[in-house]
Amino acid sequence: MTDQLPTSFQSADFRLATPEGDDRVRRICNRCNFVDYVNPKIVTGSVVTQGELILLCKRAIEPRKGFWTLPAGFMEEGESVEEGARREAREEACADIRIDRILAVYSVPRIAQVQIMFRATLMSDIAPGPESETVKLVRWKDIPWSELAFPTVVWALTHFAETRAKDAFAPFANPPGTEKLTR
Repeated sequence: MTDQLPTSFQSADFRLATPEGDDRVRRICNRCNFVDYVNPKIVTGSVVTQGELILLCKRAIEPRKGFWTLPAGFMEEGESVEEGARREAREEACADIRIDRILAVYSVPRIAQVQIMFRATLMSDIAPGPESETVKLVRWKDIPWSELAFPTVVWALTHFAETRAKDAFAPFANPPGTEKLTR
């Protein structure tokens, strides 16, 4: 990655200071005064269904290896949130999906993430990708709630259940009372 930066920037050293007109301490290059903004990462994913079944992936990587999750992950540069959600479904479950609509936008400031979740329909067979130990389609009653990897997975599944029969709804946000999970 450093080969993409100008030579003068590659060897730059930084100081911590508040740039003029700013209200936060930032990393600033001592040579050129470049401000190295550190912003939240965007996670994109989906609650993927096939009829009454929901796609779950058992994580083969940390964090939370061995726990169940929805197909989701960090966006890549140059892709839309929808493209990212489709890519994550392919990477984690070898699944092709059709995105229906946005389900929720969750803020997790504790780990500097914004998570954008969609409702989607499975359009192919599934198989574990390199980041999944196994993948499966489960009925609502068979979701392993105590083995879900992250609070946002629980939120997305719960919000999906609230909208399953709806064609239109406002996207959800963090559920009330969950601030301690995100800070």
